[in-house]
Amino acid sequence: MLVHFQENWRSGANVFARPGEIMLGAWDGDTLVGTCGRNVDPYDPHLRAGRVRYLYVAEDHRKQGIGQRLIAAIQHDAARNFDYLNTNAPEAAFAFYVHLGFEKLTEEYATHRYVLTPH
Repeated sequence: MLVHFQENWRSGANVFARPGEIMLGAWDGDTLVGTCGRNVDPYDPHLRAGRVRYLYVAEDHRKQGIGQRLIAAIQHDAARNFDYLNTNAPEAAFAFYVHLGFEKLTEEYATHRYVLTPH
């Protein structure tokens, strides 16, 4: 997953530069142990659709709440630019997203959606 992120970043295909986009990292000292990004959703026709991208936590740092904190940070202020956030999660992560308030979808391009409320 992170190789795909690096390739997109280096090529300029996805540098998280459009309004509302952000890429975050979680650190343990000088070591990057988690990532999570928020993009305009290129697969959803709705103009204010966002997408959770590149959520990854290093295996030896899982089950410590890092992923949950990264998602919370991605959700923070997202309503300024987006009505909801989609993700296309692997089946092993379905329960994680549901636990965080995402609803299960049957869309071809997304497995889950988090509906944002304006502040």
